[in-house]
Amino acid sequence: MERKSELLRNVALIAHVGSGKTSLAEAMLFNGKGTSRLGRVDDGTSNFDFEPEEIKRRITISTSIHHCEWKKHIINIIDTPGDDNFLSDTKACLQASDGVIVVLDATAGVKFGTQKVWAFADELKLPRIIYVSKMDRERSNFYGVVEEVMKTFEVKATPVFLPIGAEDKFEGLVDLIKMKAYRFAKDGSGKFEESDVPADMKDEAEEWREKMIENIVEADDQVMEKYLDGQALSPQEVEETFVKGTKSGLLIPVTCGSSTFNIGVSQIMNLIVQGLTAPSERPILKGKRPGKDELVQRKPGPDEALSALVFKTVADPFAGKLTLLRVCSGTLKSDSTVYNANRGVKEKFGQLLLLEGKKQQPIEAAVPGDIVAIPKLKETATGDTLCVENDPIVYTPTQPLPPVISYAVEAKVKGTEDKLFSSFARLLEEDPTLRLERDQATSEIILSGAGQIHLEATCEKLGRKFGVEVNLKPVKVPYRET
Repeated sequence: MERKSELLRNVALIAHVGSGKTSLAEAMLFNGKGTSRLGRVDDGTSNFDFEPEEIKRRITISTSIHHCEWKKHIINIIDTPGDDNFLSDTKACLQASDGVIVVLDATAGVKFGTQKVWAFADELKLPRIIYVSKMDRERSNFYGVVEEVMKTFEVKATPVFLPIGAEDKFEGLVDLIKMKAYRFAKDGSGKFEESDVPADMKDEAEEWREKMIENIVEADDQVMEKYLDGQALSPQEVEETFVKGTKSGLLIPVTCGSSTFNIGVSQIMNLIVQGLTAPSERPILKGKRPGKDELVQRKPGPDEALSALVFKTVADPFAGKLTLLRVCSGTLKSDSTVYNANRGVKEKFGQLLLLEGKKQQPIEAAVPGDIVAIPKLKETATGDTLCVENDPIVYTPTQPLPPVISYAVEAKVKGTEDKLFSSFARLLEEDPTLRLERDQATSEIILSGAGQIHLEATCEKLGRKFGVEVNLKPVKVPYRET
């Protein structure tokens, strides 16, 4: 499929840990034929959570990116961590997205992690859609979650789909825009049959549809005036105003489903294509000249001067490192030389790679909005801007979250300290939250990070990737004479 910015949708899935975010990503990938089987986190077959540290803990530790085709569009699925230990990675990778899906557990509602990632999306002014997951679970409560969202975030969370049934009776959705019902097979195929709204839901559906339209019309003054005058709105007016409101962030659509049974996933994919912003629709990009206060602007077009933001680095013991970036303007081609505006150096590279979970696929060129990886860049780090030397620009990246806990680390095999430092340096490239230093008073090597799980997973990765086994110990407290 030809890569055009207007046909790209970069969507990040964000949530409190355990809300079903990766399961939704798996179902989306399956429906879009990005995989031939529905991967599952619990049995270690996920296309997104593939690192051994993730499989062991059954959580997302590092953001993973895959893509699929849907309704003649390309959806880049950005599956981010929800655990507090790894939220710095989530914050950084949201820079690559144009919109977010906020996943909420129908049995748990809004949690503290939800509020943190919601704030990240607010900071970047990203439009969002809410997906209430696990509707097939006992004690699922769609309407309770919607109410909690409105109270917690003081927003107009607007259901555009209602659940048909709940818990083990959950079987589909009512579409409030088209006033149709979709009943799904429970075999994970995602297949459904369209029918009229069930008789016992008609009054409820009409009531929620009226609330939905009241919220939708606020996105367009002319449509609102027509609505307030009592004139009927055409289906086209409702749909166009819905899209306008969602892309502007004024409207936050709410839908629901069961990712495990692939119920309601097609509908959220439709919402992504219809209601989230394309890279070509983003506002003009603003940066500065390197080392100056001069404002520089870029339109997100393929014929503009090249610029790209590095949002993540992945350490690889064999390939060196993978630099993940989002093309912001211009066209990036393989076998090229780019200018690192932060460091004032040129970087030459060969391959340009499209991300497919733990695999990559070579491509010839990337357009604005494309998320790609370049192997073996020598000088470039997370947060840098790559561009053309004769028209340089530096974008302001998000800042990593500060470390909150420290442990002493010691090599299990004596005499391997030099390798310990060089290997940790590689991991520090991919995780800016980490800090490694030697305590001058105690001579201990101190590793700092976002939490105990963060540091434990880092040490496991150190052993797996670089063959350096270490122990974590409490930091010694130096005693000084007074």
